[in-house]
Amino acid sequence: MMAFFITLALSFLVSSVNALGQDTCVAFQASASTFSIASNGKAAPLILSADEWPGVQRAAQDFAADIQRVTGITPTVSNSSSAPSRSALPIIIGTLGKSSLINQIVNSTKLDVSSIENNWEAFMTRVVANPLPGIAKAYLVIGADKRGTIFALYDHSEQFGVSPWYWWADVPTTQHSALFVTPGGCSHGTPSVKYRGIFLNDEQPALQNWAAEKFTNGTGAALTGSPLNHLFYTKLFELMLRFKANHLWPAQWSSAFGIDDSQNQFLADYYGIVMGSSHEEPMMRSIPVEWNLLGTGAWDYSIILQNINAFWVNGTIRSKPFENVWTIGMRGNGDEPISGADAITLLQDITANQTQIFRQVFNGTDPSTIPQVWALYKEVEGYYDQGLQVEDYVTLLWSDDNWGNVRRYPLPSERNRTGGAGVYYHVDYVGSPRDYKWIASSQISKIHEQMSIAIDRDATRLWVLNVGDLKPLEKETEFFISYGWNATRWNADNLDTFVSSWAKREFDVSDSDAAAVTDIVANLTRFNARRKPELLNSTTYSLINYRESDNVLAAWNQLQTASTAIYNKLPSATKPAFFQLVHHPVLASANLGNMLIAAGKNNLRASQARLSANTLADQVETLFEHDFDLEAQYHSLLDGKWDHMMDQTHLGYAYWQQPMTNSMPLITRVQKNKQALPGMMRISPEGSLAAWPGDNQFQCSNGFNCPPPTLNIDQFDPIPNRFIDVGAGGPTPFTFTAVSNSSWLTVSPAHGSISPANPEERVFASVDWTKLPEGLSAANITFTAVSGSPPTTMMFPAFIVANKTSVPAGFKGFVEAGGAIAFEAEHATRNNSVAGMFWKVLPGLGKTLSGVTPWPRLGNNENNFTAGSGPSLEYDFYTFTNSNATVTTYVSPSNNGLGADRPLGFAVQIDSGVPQSNYFFPPAAPGQQPAAWDGNDGFVANSIIAVPNSLTLPSGAHTLKISMIEPAVVVQKVVINTGGVKPSYLGPPESVLIK
Repeated sequence: MMAFFITLALSFLVSSVNALGQDTCVAFQASASTFSIASNGKAAPLILSADEWPGVQRAAQDFAADIQRVTGITPTVSNSSSAPSRSALPIIIGTLGKSSLINQIVNSTKLDVSSIENNWEAFMTRVVANPLPGIAKAYLVIGADKRGTIFALYDHSEQFGVSPWYWWADVPTTQHSALFVTPGGCSHGTPSVKYRGIFLNDEQPALQNWAAEKFTNGTGAALTGSPLNHLFYTKLFELMLRFKANHLWPAQWSSAFGIDDSQNQFLADYYGIVMGSSHEEPMMRSIPVEWNLLGTGAWDYSIILQNINAFWVNGTIRSKPFENVWTIGMRGNGDEPISGADAITLLQDITANQTQIFRQVFNGTDPSTIPQVWALYKEVEGYYDQGLQVEDYVTLLWSDDNWGNVRRYPLPSERNRTGGAGVYYHVDYVGSPRDYKWIASSQISKIHEQMSIAIDRDATRLWVLNVGDLKPLEKETEFFISYGWNATRWNADNLDTFVSSWAKREFDVSDSDAAAVTDIVANLTRFNARRKPELLNSTTYSLINYRESDNVLAAWNQLQTASTAIYNKLPSATKPAFFQLVHHPVLASANLGNMLIAAGKNNLRASQARLSANTLADQVETLFEHDFDLEAQYHSLLDGKWDHMMDQTHLGYAYWQQPMTNSMPLITRVQKNKQALPGMMRISPEGSLAAWPGDNQFQCSNGFNCPPPTLNIDQFDPIPNRFIDVGAGGPTPFTFTAVSNSSWLTVSPAHGSISPANPEERVFASVDWTKLPEGLSAANITFTAVSGSPPTTMMFPAFIVANKTSVPAGFKGFVEAGGAIAFEAEHATRNNSVAGMFWKVLPGLGKTLSGVTPWPRLGNNENNFTAGSGPSLEYDFYTFTNSNATVTTYVSPSNNGLGADRPLGFAVQIDSGVPQSNYFFPPAAPGQQPAAWDGNDGFVANSIIAVPNSLTLPSGAHTLKISMIEPAVVVQKVVINTGGVKPSYLGPPESVLIK
């Protein structure tokens, strides 16, 4: 069921709102109608019924402590089953149908509670007159069930200014002298997603090392040695409830929740957390840990089913008293497929026996009333597609591909299951093509795009997010849960407000600084999502084409500057939180990006016989050590509170598994005292791996006796100039001049000094197009180096060819330059709707600017379109050459989540030509991914799928049309190669647009 808010029309609230996405009922100044929570040195007493849920009683203590955190005033908390004898106007807290006090008030006042009654986790609050004899009025906090009441309390705490992360990220609480609530209070109906959970996973080395230091005396659990005891988990339970999660898959590697600490399961239930177990851990038993410790024989149901059944019976008996969602089915030991030739038949037998275990342990209870989930993860999804039968009352938990792309959503025929469906999603992963668990690298815009499809297609029974160590994925975790709590609150157009509200709540910053933080966070995750940091290398970004690596470096450095500016102006109490949540991820990611690109440039410079290779080598070594310095700075925060939380290695991957230590990228050096054979000056033009004079394999095909370099530039080139690096070829210092032989070609700087201390200068060549005729014009720049006394002179030329072009009067659109046309998908000339559907911009999503996708996704009665007939985007462009062109459409690496018979597709058409259909995600064996998905150059590694279409393109004005075939396709960018596109990771910059 979709969540709903009962919106209140409140015109007098103070502007400082701290909660994310809630309709506020809190004020910090009194008005004629507000109810005082704390003011004038006194706090409203908190009253609960003695028969209230223990978890609510406990949360009320947190609520009282939160009021004290904000105001310095501590309210009393007491139990009462009748009218209390006190003069202060109280806050009365309770659960409908559980609290005798609330039931009495509802009956006596005839309070309308129909908006929440029998609704899962719903709540309402309001001021009520004469609720009990002797009480003139009270503020009632009423939950429809246990967690409804708990969430109502924490919802208010957050609005007061207590961040859910006050302990877990050291977010300080802004002080207020008084707190008030509005008479109408706050309300929330049934959440969008019933079970909203997280999965602690891949918890070594960071989380376990940290927990061992903070929650044990050096000795972990008796059987496993795990430090994740009830002291750790109760901290986690409170955090989860504060950001409205209700479900947990506990850490599994080297840990076993049910046996590590006898209080774990009891306390989870006491707090109000619904426990579960991961996709490979049926019947509330930890696999492989518990089986390896307590099982007998191999974890193979086809061989020792009696032993495994007994193992499951014991786990069921142990967990029966508590609230759980039970994982059923079975996977092999160690996150592998099960053994046996006929896996489907075996799994049917397994689940039939698990059903019998439920009947046995739950004394004949109808198994359909016991919440159960079958995770269709990896090969299990394949079994389901091949005919595996799942009871209608069991929740089908679909999965992403471990990289944030959901593999399948419920089909229309699957949406009426009583057990419903859900999604298991990742922002952390260990596996192919490479682990990623060091730093935040998932975009909120991507999470929303994928999970909004889950909302559309009714996969709303259970969501679980693999959060790894939890830190440093705080923001992404909270967004995932918040979206599940109320999916109507967040949409593609307002995701920035989630981050800006988050920044205000966590750092108490101004609107302008919150906007700056929003940009910082968006760019941080965009840059890291382009290619996970663990997959980056020294040549990921082109060192020579489109100034790509230089632009990436500039963006990282701009991000560091922006983050530092915010950090420096924050009060000291706020800096630890900002460092954890924003500044460290920015600094550490930027440091890694700078180091890898410097290593690539170092190797390039050495191959060009340039002395600057040594400067870059020094820089790489400094940045490599600085990586550890940043880790140490994180670990030293607040007297070492978070020591070990950044232990994760991330440099020097050789295959998918984490490296055993960080290792520096390869660098090389040139002999600093040896002169290069061709002489003291090196000329290195933009766009070439080569350097002149002398021989270099990249100068020409022969690799020797090659002509001087030639650089080309077009009038409509989005990069308006060209550069040539003048560098030292050894220890000899020199001065240089750069002289153009033509008035239309200017050079800057025209002279400079090169030495070992300043081993290179960049010289830019610019064209005055007003001085050129139509067509090609050539000029040269002569570089002259002079050194010593008597002077030694060295001269060398570089040629510039300028291509002046023009488009017909009145043309509007993108213009070809250098054999390429490129445009961002959102910059369409026209957006044509069909059957009420159009292409919607998804701001911020993807590698460069945004994405566009057909909208609404369930439009056209969920039918597809034939090629060329669907809603379309049109792009006008002009090309100057006749060519056999390639149109490459860059789309997000979304899976065929609509089913095998509805693969994702779109059509490409030029002018009135025949539309070309593109079904870009290849089919694969059931439960597997296609080969193109995997590898260091696959779909998910590159975070994109490049979809080419070949066609003949005459010179002149044209229109490219991209039309919908299937929904859920996300187009990011289009590149038309007419013969000049050069290799790069992000593609050519966007072409000049004539408007």
